[in-house]
Amino acid sequence: MSLEESASPVAELIAARRDGGSVPGRRADGARLALVIEGGSARGAYSHGMVMGLEDLGVLSCFDAVYGSSAGALNGAWLLCGRANRSRRAWHADVVRRVIDPARALRGGRVVDTRYLVHTVYERIVPMDFAAIVENPVTFHPIGTDTADGAAVDLHPHITDPASLQRALLATTCLPILAGRSVEFAGRRYVDAGLSESVPIHTALAQGATHTLVLRTRRDDEMPSAPSSIETRVVARYLSRHAPGVVQNWLARAEHHARDEGVLTGDRTILQIRPPRHAPAIGRVGRDSAVLMRALDLGRDAVLAALPGLTHVAGSGNIDGAIRP
Repeated sequence: MSLEESASPVAELIAARRDGGSVPGRRADGARLALVIEGGSARGAYSHGMVMGLEDLGVLSCFDAVYGSSAGALNGAWLLCGRANRSRRAWHADVVRRVIDPARALRGGRVVDTRYLVHTVYERIVPMDFAAIVENPVTFHPIGTDTADGAAVDLHPHITDPASLQRALLATTCLPILAGRSVEFAGRRYVDAGLSESVPIHTALAQGATHTLVLRTRRDDEMPSAPSSIETRVVARYLSRHAPGVVQNWLARAEHHARDEGVLTGDRTILQIRPPRHAPAIGRVGRDSAVLMRALDLGRDAVLAALPGLTHVAGSGNIDGAIRP
């Protein structure tokens, strides 16, 4: 299928900008193209694979801004620093099982250790170029959920250096209970973005996006699972003590999901890329490395299939040097 046959204004804009050498800050097309990346904790393996595909295609400079929630923000950061493919190592079993460990809950520890992820994995094991992200002309917009009122907050205005960027990454990924207490950042406290805007499309549109590429971590036939009554009571009780403004968000998650789908569906200026129907479901704290590595490949292939008119750019970051069929 050719790019013309796909009839996606978003794909056409990406192709025109890449082929025309368009760069952020010097556009002549009058459009604002946003990359929006859904959260989902371990399901972020899918969107990580998708940003690997975008890196293969050499299209980062086609975007004006990158918006990410939770794991989606982490993957957006990898793309922005040009290391999406090299960071595949972060999904190997030895890293994943150190970051995610349900047994730590028995000892009063964090099930998801985001501090270890950001300050050890991203600094020493799989280095992230934080300075390159801050300096990139494609602006980075991680989302956090304000504990006082439950609002989705764009943390971009408070990111000024690598240290503040790392703090923002901790804020957007702070899963209540699983990752510990809320994170203080720029005078406010935040928890995981998934509790206010798991797909940050509303923030992107409010800030003037005319075209949006959305990377999803759920298949189109996969609905969010409903929490048990016990889980609802435990989480609601925890939030009422530590993040009171977020309680209503937790209870209304199904309504928020329906709201988001209503915005994302049927608008030709929004192009969604999802895992394929045969992709395995991955739980919030999934740790099966074989499944996670497979998700990386499926996500990457989904991008290449969704943007068929674009070809691989040599040296764009694909470490294995080849595009799989």
